[in-house]
Amino acid sequence: MDELLLSLQAAFQKPLPGWEAQQKMLNYLRPQAHEAMCIDPGARKGAVLVLLYPKGNELHTVLTLRQPYTGAHGGQVSFPGGKPEASDADLWHTALREAHEEIGFAHNDLMPIGMLTEVYIPPSRFLVSPFLAFVPYAPVFIAEPKEVARIIETPISCLLDESLIGEKSIHVQVVNATLSVKYFDIDGETVWGATAMMLSELAEIFRKEGLPVVLYNK
Repeated sequence: MDELLLSLQAAFQKPLPGWEAQQKMLNYLRPQAHEAMCIDPGARKGAVLVLLYPKGNELHTVLTLRQPYTGAHGGQVSFPGGKPEASDADLWHTALREAHEEIGFAHNDLMPIGMLTEVYIPPSRFLVSPFLAFVPYAPVFIAEPKEVARIIETPISCLLDESLIGEKSIHVQVVNATLSVKYFDIDGETVWGATAMMLSELAEIFRKEGLPVVLYNK
């Protein structure tokens, strides 16, 4: 486990895969994060927590299925996160607070690793910072029922399995049209858009660095 953490931390001292990895889950035009301030100077800041933890003999991350609501992201799969509040010292603390509120994660024993490449989300005008962190055990998650319909504990091995990447017709607000969109099929849920872009970069880091997703033999 210590070797994995050191390898992850070392990976964040190098240039990240960034847009090259993110765009693998795109087959429609979408601006890169660095273009956001030119395209949308009033873009709002947001943060999500990309949590890694062991469960069984595999490394996992946790996603949430949002409750359906009228808005850009109702009923979609995402990492726990949201917009900053006045009490947040910075966006890292925004990610921690939102994870606590949405899935009951208390962030005891949490080890920060680094920040994945930002993602700009045109429909909601958010520029999102994904913070990667590790906890050395499987947390007990509790969904906040008003926001979270389901907690999806996801083996990292799923992200490396290309058979779980598909395409389907989805209405894309960026272009206000129904398009054939790439997605991860994770535990029966369609994971696309910004979340899929973040997962694609995370998967590419594991591939590029040869990091293990199976932690020990049963």
